[in-house]
Amino acid sequence: MDVRLSPEQVMLRDAARQVVDRLCPRTVGEFDDAERAGKLDAAVVASGWLELRTASDDGRPWATGVEVAVVAEELGRGLADTAFLGPTMAADLRRLVGASPANTPETIALSADLSQPVVARGGAVGRGAVAVDARGATSALVLLPDGDGYTIGAIALGSVTTGVDLTRPVVSCPPGAAVSRIEGQRRPLGVDDLSRWRALGLAVTCADLVGVMRGAVTVTCDYARSRRQYGAAIGSFQAVQHLLADAYVAAEGSASIALHAGWAVDALDGPDALEAASAAKAYCTRAARSVCETAIQVHGGIGNTWECLAHVLLRRALLSGEVLGGVGANLARVLAAHGIGGDDGLR
Repeated sequence: MDVRLSPEQVMLRDAARQVVDRLCPRTVGEFDDAERAGKLDAAVVASGWLELRTASDDGRPWATGVEVAVVAEELGRGLADTAFLGPTMAADLRRLVGASPANTPETIALSADLSQPVVARGGAVGRGAVAVDARGATSALVLLPDGDGYTIGAIALGSVTTGVDLTRPVVSCPPGAAVSRIEGQRRPLGVDDLSRWRALGLAVTCADLVGVMRGAVTVTCDYARSRRQYGAAIGSFQAVQHLLADAYVAAEGSASIALHAGWAVDALDGPDALEAASAAKAYCTRAARSVCETAIQVHGGIGNTWECLAHVLLRRALLSGEVLGGVGANLARVLAAHGIGGDDGLR
C-alpha cells in the first residue's frame, strides 16, 4: 500500500476543502441559513461526489474507497450539513446488483441501533428502522432475501426529523412500509459483495470521524490561543497543552488506520476488507469521542452552548461512531476473524 495520495487525490481533497471552507457553517446559527445550505447541496451534486461509487463501463466504481474517504474527511471537518454517506452507500448497493443509478435522491435504511442494514422480510419493513443521512432523500434502500443472497428494494420516506447529529438528519421508517423491488437488477448480492459494501460504509464513517477530530482540534486550538485566564492565553498552560497534544496524536493515528480501511475496500477480498475496516472503525470511534470530549473540556462551559461548535462536532462523531456498529461490534468482528473467542478465555 502506498500511503501517499496521488496528484489526482490531492486535487480532489483540495476541491472538497475549498467547498467546505466557503459553504460550511462556522457558527451554530448558520445551520438555519437555508440559502447557504442550498448552495452547499448544489455544490456537492455539481461536483459529482455523490456518483463516486456508481458503475463505470466495466462495472467497477468510478472512484476507489480512498477517493470517497478523501471527500468524506473534508465534509466531516467542516460539519457539512449535506448528504454524502447515505447517497454514496445507496449508489454502491445499486452498482453491486447491476441496477441503474437512482433518478431521485435516496439513502439507506439501518436497524434502530444503526448497526445493521435493514432486511425486509415478507416484503415489508419491521419496527425501529431508520434512514440515515436523509437530507433531501425521498426513499431508502433495504435488502430483500433472495435464495442464498439478497436483492435490493426501496421504501418511501416521510418528513425529515433531526436526531442527535445536527448536520445529518434521520427519518424513522414507518413500520410495515411496503417495499418496491428495484428494477433492472442483474445479480444478487453475495457474501463478498455485502462484506465489501459494509467495508465501504465503515471506511466512509472512519474518514468522517477523522475529519471531525481534525475540526475539533482546530477549533479548540484557536480557542486556546484567544481565551485568556490569569493574564495569559489558556493555551500556554501545560495541562491544556497536554490535552491538545493527545487529541492531535489521536487524530493523526486515526487518519492512518482510516486510510488503510479506504484502500482495503477495493484492494482486498471482501472479508479481509471488512476486517480492516472494522479495526479502523473501533479505533476511530473511540478516538473521536475522546478528542471531542477534550474539545468541550478545554472550551469549558461554553463548549456545551449554542455559541460554540464543539458540541456539534461531538454530536456528529456520536452518530458516525454507531453507523454499521460501534467499538464493541467491530472489535468482536476483528477477534472473530482471527479465531479469538470466548471459549479460549481471551474474551
